[in-house]
Amino acid sequence: MSPTPSAPTGAPVPASEANESIRRFVRARRGMAWSAQDMAEYAVLLEIWTLAVRSEVTEVVEAA
Repeated sequence: MSPTPSAPTGAPVPASEANESIRRFVRARRGMAWSAQDMAEYAVLLEIWTLAVRSEVTEVVEAA
């Protein structure tokens, strides 16, 4: 499973979508030892989620 990519415009995916990707990723590996590749993919998913949340918070703050 590959990480959720950013939209073609470079805009981050919605945080809820990134979060769901993390949930699916972790569920698929439940009860298994994670490989170095798994940990690297998980780190990418967390980075995507962080960027998505940061973007959404920035939009809220700018709108206020």
